Amino acid sequence: MPSLKEIKTRIASVNSTRKITSAMKMVASSKLHHAQILIENMLPYETMLEHILKTFLASEADATTVFSIERPVKRVALIVYASNSSLCGGFNANILKMMQQAVDEYADLGKENIIIYPIGRKVAERVAKLGLKSAGDFTGLADSPNVGQCIELARELGRKFMSGEVDRVEMIYHHFKSAGSQILTRKPFLPIDLTSELARDRERDLSVNIVTRQTQEYLRKKQQEAVRDTERAKPLNDNFIVEPDMNTVLGLLIPKLAHLMLYTALLDSNASEHAARMVAMQTATDNADELLRELNLQYNKSRQQAITSELLDIVGGSVNK
Repeated sequence: MPSLKEIKTRIASVNSTRKITSAMKMVASSKLHHAQILIENMLPYETMLEHILKTFLASEADATTVFSIERPVKRVALIVYASNSSLCGGFNANILKMMQQAVDEYADLGKENIIIYPIGRKVAERVAKLGLKSAGDFTGLADSPNVGQCIELARELGRKFMSGEVDRVEMIYHHFKSAGSQILTRKPFLPIDLTSELARDRERDLSVNIVTRQTQEYLRKKQQEAVRDTERAKPLNDNFIVEPDMNTVLGLLIPKLAHLMLYTALLDSNASEHAARMVAMQTATDNADELLRELNLQYNKSRQQAITSELLDIVGGSVNK
């Protein structure tokens, strides 16, 4: 049985650890708030672009561009979003596991025909360990989302797709729905399937960053209300006059959608990382509190037992006299 000094030392150690995890949780909460603001600022552009593209598709369903043409896959590129740091639960592990699954699916192409765009140091380290081909260093994007770099990356991938250097591009990231829900997502980037891209789930809750049972109940009710609102929504009836023709206009709008897809995935991944770290640190803090309760109880029991033993020794000594 540990001595009182050992228990006291361990209590001090757990207290110190609890202070660290509590502080990290508050930092992650603050960063999550900023990430939610970035997503919120991006939403009006996303909504308007989606509105225009849906209207165009409704008026001319067979409209196609060079970015939506399927072809046999000989070379593939994977854009994988992770983080530069750890202590965020299974955030990085889940991403790396899905990347490994994708690499295994394309194993027949050979490692030299699988190109990884690693956004985040954790992905870059795994790519180097597996001996896969990396397209460059994008670790800075994981901490500081930059729309300019996303546009450059989208243009580079568009050029490679058009020239035949790659035949398919996929994204692997976490879609941020709320502080308590981040969905691991793998979806095609090029060729773009407009129908599925515009119909995908974009539901987000950016108003709260607290993970409690009451919050989850609130999110569930809000999601049900959103479904009812969608059912009551009126179809788009815009009547655009398109010059010079539909395919030319789509040829300009599709690259903008590609830029938005990369930037949205980056913001989602960034927010998901901070949410996962906040939950992990909250769990660690709760575990530290539980451990402190047990150690304090053990300390009090040991102290009471020592006092009782000393009293018995004193009483026994007086009786013998």
